[in-house]
Amino acid sequence: MKKVLFITALAFSMIACGNKKGQKGDESGSISVDGSSTVYPITEAVAEEFRSEKPKVNVTIGVSGTGGGFQKFTRGETDISDASREIKDKEAAVAKENGINFVELEVAYDGLAVVINPENDWAKSFTVEELKKIWEPAAQGKITKWSQVNPEWPDEEIHLFGPGVASGTFDYFTEAIVGESGASRGDFTASEDDNVLVQGVAGDKYGLGFFGLAYYEANSDKLALAAVDGGNGPITPSAETVNNGTYAPLSRPLFIYVSSKAIQNPTVVEFVNFYLDEAGSLAKDVGYFPLTEDEYAEQKAKFESFVKENKVEDNKSK
Repeated sequence: MKKVLFITALAFSMIACGNKKGQKGDESGSISVDGSSTVYPITEAVAEEFRSEKPKVNVTIGVSGTGGGFQKFTRGETDISDASREIKDKEAAVAKENGINFVELEVAYDGLAVVINPENDWAKSFTVEELKKIWEPAAQGKITKWSQVNPEWPDEEIHLFGPGVASGTFDYFTEAIVGESGASRGDFTASEDDNVLVQGVAGDKYGLGFFGLAYYEANSDKLALAAVDGGNGPITPSAETVNNGTYAPLSRPLFIYVSSKAIQNPTVVEFVNFYLDEAGSLAKDVGYFPLTEDEYAEQKAKFESFVKENKVEDNKSK
């Protein structure tokens, strides 16, 4: 009799565990991410590791730029938004109108690379003032040659390449260099695909462009890196100069944003915690720079607090 009871209990336990596992899979289904092309390599690396542990979870990652990602996120169309800048007030207002709370989490550091063609032997570094003279709106149709920026440079046309206006990289660069987010001349080759920018500068002796440092690292055999003088002499971006802030003003944190609706799915919570656990090592693998262990611990605590607060609010509303 005891043997029968034991087998019955064991069978019930196995069924219960099986049901619990099945319920977890049903709850998860999919996780939707969209946003920055700069943050994409980190998120994709994390998602790949997560899929190996949770093969039934469908993590989809779009790349519509930081601005495009926030449009979807603030309408409640995605769970997580990759961002290479902080959310704007007007974007946060849309989220609020749609009943979406969110948390901002730092996941890594990045430096913006100012890149030139390897045959460029005259502009190995730029001052912020020179970059502003090239990229400010007033330069359109007026600053067309290298010699107009610096008389010692060639009297040849300057050909510009940069991210599209929906890119957080574009917003960050224009704010840091020109002094106003989004303020830029419009007569340059723009693309949300950083590979297009790489190919443009790599194939043009008189080309000049900017994008995330990780994309330079992946294409350093085709491009040359220019130093930037933010007021304390020319500084070349590197892990050390980005993390310690000396590569100013073109170093920045990278973010993911998680919505209050998304964290009602336990698998999203699990994925975000997994992300913060793994981002440090995976950021290095894809050319970015990790936060410190203490900083990652702070982000995890911030996320845990967000989950608790929104679960309480959700329960109160029921």
